Amino acid sequence: MGFKRIKLMKFSKIARRGSLLAALSLLLAACGETNLQAFGQLQSERVELVAESAEPIIVISVAEGDTIEPGDVLMAQDATRVEAKLLSMQAEIDRVTALLDEQTAGTRAETIAVAKARLDAAKVELTLGEKALKRLEELKSKDLTSTESVDIATRNLAASRAQVALADAQLKELEAGVRQQQITQTRALLSSLEAQFALLEIDQSRLQIRSPSSARVDALPYEVGERPRSGDVVAVLLIGAQPLARVYIPEIVRAQIDMGTRLDVTIDGIDEVVSGRVLRIEAEASFTPYFALSEQDRGRLSYIAELDLNYAGPRLPEGLPVQIDLGKFAVDAEQ
Repeated sequence: MGFKRIKLMKFSKIARRGSLLAALSLLLAACGETNLQAFGQLQSERVELVAESAEPIIVISVAEGDTIEPGDVLMAQDATRVEAKLLSMQAEIDRVTALLDEQTAGTRAETIAVAKARLDAAKVELTLGEKALKRLEELKSKDLTSTESVDIATRNLAASRAQVALADAQLKELEAGVRQQQITQTRALLSSLEAQFALLEIDQSRLQIRSPSSARVDALPYEVGERPRSGDVVAVLLIGAQPLARVYIPEIVRAQIDMGTRLDVTIDGIDEVVSGRVLRIEAEASFTPYFALSEQDRGRLSYIAELDLNYAGPRLPEGLPVQIDLGKFAVDAEQ
């Protein structure tokens, strides 16, 4: 499961939506009013959850408007393909594990006993071959046998000696066991297979789209049975128990307001004044570069700020207008 966090503080977009409100607040600042106000609206930070696999959606567990907690499953994609790969990989891991166990355990005593018996039999054949050749050589010296028979016995004796050497080498190889380099290679192969298995398990888990934090489901673009492409947005979430207040802070009071500053926020349709805390504030002013303005023009600049609201009621709708009384800051700035 993947997600993209959308920062709605990009003032190039917000400036277009709130230009009228910002102009009004700046006009009050330019006129020197002590009841200086900042205007804005409620907006939530959004998170886009994206599909990491092009598998069909088989379950959608939530509906638009639902409140969800971290780790809640929003939807699930078909995991048949990944599960088959996991079974195949597990079988290969079992095979290599058995091979490693065989290599580290060494050769069985029964196998070594068979090799010893094969060597003993080869030695017996060698002894018989030596006696047969010696007897034929004595007969040949008395012209009682042919040269061909001696040659055949000589070849048989050489073959018997080769068989003894082969059986002896095989026994020594079995007694020495598997080389350490082979065991190291097998262990490396097993580690590689286990890592691939872990990656497949991650792929399997990400076929379940989960919420990264407490949020409200804003949009579900796909339905059960549809197959999103890898990277497609499958859910849009509104983060936080309440939306943020995004307002334009006039330049005249900007120096007195920073992250953590507490401000009273008035929201259209809400009787009570809500306490807000500045979470972020733009370092650059809207709408004209500050270095291109005169001192008089700089008085009409504003800075976009985000405030976290301390409101315990139901979640407030997106887009509600808000305003903040900055009169006390304006008086301090004039003094």
